[in-house]
Amino acid sequence: MSKELKRQVGLLVLDVTMSNPNGDPDMESEPRTRELDGLGMISPVSLKRKFRDLVSDEDSEVFSAAKEKLGLGKNTENEFKILEERGRHREQIKEMDRETFKKSFWDARLFGNTFLESLKDGDLNADQKKKKKEGGYNHLINTGALQVGVGLSIAPIEVVRMTNTNKAGVQEDKDRGMAPLAFRVVQHGIYCIPIYFNPSIAHKTGATQEDVELLKFMMPYVYQHTASAIRPQISVLHAWFAEHKNSLGSCPEHLFIDALTPKVKDDVTKPSSMKDYKIPSLEDLGRGAALDQRR
Repeated sequence: MSKELKRQVGLLVLDVTMSNPNGDPDMESEPRTRELDGLGMISPVSLKRKFRDLVSDEDSEVFSAAKEKLGLGKNTENEFKILEERGRHREQIKEMDRETFKKSFWDARLFGNTFLESLKDGDLNADQKKKKKEGGYNHLINTGALQVGVGLSIAPIEVVRMTNTNKAGVQEDKDRGMAPLAFRVVQHGIYCIPIYFNPSIAHKTGATQEDVELLKFMMPYVYQHTASAIRPQISVLHAWFAEHKNSLGSCPEHLFIDALTPKVKDDVTKPSSMKDYKIPSLEDLGRGAALDQRR
């Protein structure tokens, strides 16, 4: 790994079939869509949650493989705990100094954290209130060194809605159950999610190239190994990652994103399957391309 942290950019290309990649809680978990043009959307929080879930399970196949492949922790003192998870020990975290905090939590180093915002004055004693006022907790709120953009489908999506039934009733006077239109999925769509690593922020959060390598390793597995009943068929078609020549950035990132974003074929007016798209591969980029293609 290079000692200098360089600016980096990635693109996750997904094939979504009869699955809900990101339900909207304000719309009864309807697949998110952009009102402007009907494109499907995936929120940054949704993807980050899946990365956190994989890393938090230290015994999972994916994280075990990552530890072996990358030799995590051998070159640094960093740990790979997850800050944004249930059951965290808030009092212990509040008492961590800046360096201990940065070395402890992988997601805080990469994605940033808002732990300070949850420290209400009513939860603090007199000494802690004084410490907060003097800026002693400033390390508990930071923007992330790695930012995930909003995922968008290439073409407008079509939502399929079905009623769920349950053989065993959930009400005392019912011998069967029914959830009208509770099953809401995208019939088919190709989605792209951009990812950006900014080394200018990394020194504030303690993010390292090792942290980025762990995320890159997990990109091809992030959906299939966190599958659920409502998203059983989401496949990672490509997990692209590119490194600039320096920390400031050496090329316009929108050109990278555009070159690797699938396009609807010219003769297709209403795409309904993967064959209706032109999906770029490494060969399409021509000679001289040096990208990390995990899949």
